[in-house]
Amino acid sequence: MNNLRRLDINLLLTLDVLLSEHNVTRAAQRLHLSQPSVSVHLARLREIFGDPLLLPGPRGMRPTARADELREPLREALEALERAVAPASPFDPAQATHTWKVAASDYGESTILLPALGGLRTQAPGTRLAVLDLSPRQLVKQAEQGVIDLALHTSEDAPLELHRRALFTERYVLAGRAGHPKLQRKPSRAQFCELEHVLVSPEGGGFFGVTDKALAEVGLTRNVVLSVPHFLLLMSVLASTDLVAMLPSRLARGNPALQVVEPPLEVPGYEMAMLWAERSHRDPAHKWFREHLAASV
Repeated sequence: MNNLRRLDINLLLTLDVLLSEHNVTRAAQRLHLSQPSVSVHLARLREIFGDPLLLPGPRGMRPTARADELREPLREALEALERAVAPASPFDPAQATHTWKVAASDYGESTILLPALGGLRTQAPGTRLAVLDLSPRQLVKQAEQGVIDLALHTSEDAPLELHRRALFTERYVLAGRAGHPKLQRKPSRAQFCELEHVLVSPEGGGFFGVTDKALAEVGLTRNVVLSVPHFLLLMSVLASTDLVAMLPSRLARGNPALQVVEPPLEVPGYEMAMLWAERSHRDPAHKWFREHLAASV
């Protein structure tokens, strides 16, 4: 380690060329240095290694035993260093073998990952996708440590420490089972409040959401009889009972099992975004993956 501190990359490059050429003049030409500069480098190398390294010979210089020992390890080290500092090569999805790790709720899975999956399998067939549970309080730590590459989350609640790209704006519709007798037309506010509602409570067990806040602002309350942690269960409940829900419109789109009408009051929607850490911000593979997701929604 002490010797390593005395070396710099220019000395190692000079030694590598000298061990290849066995001639100071030719080495200087390859290095675009003057012959005296290469001689100075060689003198320093001899001092550091405690060995003459190259000795005068009948046709140039001949390496010492120590120089022969250094040749291959030095070449391998310089090649590894060259790879490390080389510009990132263009990303080729067809040849990629990445495993992307995305944190998402079941809403993000259905509206963003599912539409992107077919194209991902076609364009990057050697890659894999791991979907992890979304844990908002852990997002920054997980992203910075590489536990996740990307998170799908609302812009409003996105941590400021992460990069963010908006994907779309979502709105709410009133949904129930197909043929629901009380959803044949837009209900009045009073009728809306009398319906039996189910809502998604991501934290679990909650019976108050953004719709209830909007109702409270006009002095109304609704009848929430069921709270579930995931949209998957909510969708099954809607299709098989007379319960209704304020549902993100993308989940109701094109679903023949659901009857959809406009709600009788305006409920604020939200913006969905993807979030990522600085560590992967410029990586060509991650940039391609982010662009693919954005183009799929």
